[in-house]
Formats: sequence, C-alpha cells, structure tokens
Amino acid sequence: MVRLEKLDADERRVLENANCPTFQDQPWVKGPPLKERRVAIISTAGLHQRDDRPFTREPGDFYRIIPGDIKADNLIMSHVSVNFDRAGFYQDWNVVFPIDCLRELAGEGAIGSVAGFHYSFMGADDPVRWEQPARYLAGLLKQDNVNAVLLVPV
Repeated sequence: MVRLEKLDADERRVLENANCPTFQDQPWVKGPPLKERRVAIISTAGLHQRDDRPFTREPGDFYRIIPGDIKADNLIMSHVSVNFDRAGFYQDWNVVFPIDCLRELAGEGAIGSVAGFHYSFMGADDPVRWEQPARYLAGLLKQDNVNAVLLVPV
C-alpha cells in the first residue's frame, strides 16, 4: 500500500477523514482451544486462482474462493486499486495469504486443521456493501466446519 504522505492532497484528505467503525474487543462467541480449531484465511488482497476471472469494479464482484491445496504459482493478484503495492506478494505469497504458515501450525498441532477453502475480497470497496455476501460466505465457512478465521487486511 502506498504511504499516506505520498498520496496527493485530495486522496490523503479522504483517507484522513474516513469514518472508521469501532468494534468491541470481545469475541462474539467462545470457541474451542486453538489446537482444535479449523482455520480459514480471509484476505482483502484481490487474490484468485490463475484460471478464475480477475476482479473488476463491477457491482457484486466481492470475493473469490481459493482452494486450500492451492500452489503459489496458481495464485494471482488482480487488485484494481492503482495505489496497491504488489511487491510483497511477489516476494512471498504468505504476506497476503499465509497458507504455508497455517499448514506449519497444523503440522505442529498448534491449530487443529486448515480449512478446505479460503476467501479473498478485493479490498478497494465500501465494506458496508459486503454484508449480504459476507453472510453467504459465513454459510460456506460453516459447511467447511471452520470455527476460526485469520483476517488478513491488506
């Protein structure tokens, strides 16, 4: 992501005056110990499989499903923001999609398992519009028996 001081004055002003919601710091529900959790990744890096369609600015183009067994050379970033810095992703995909780290944690027994599917949003959008797709995605997570998510805001 571009540094705030490198943006032009108008763009900087918009970000500095953005209304950001606040949330309670308590979890909504209690869950099993971490070593029993099935964990999925939810990223806002605009990631998708190589053979999937790129992200667009079209209404309703919210997220892509990424299989848990994906290989690094099959993951593409098509984030549409011109201010989005892709350099970290090209050096190490774990910067925006820490699947190798989750696999390691599962192998060590620190977490129960890695989900069969993960999800990536294209983050240059108003999250208020995401409520309906997020509710649908919550159903997909439940079908995959996911009881913890690693949120990777990029």
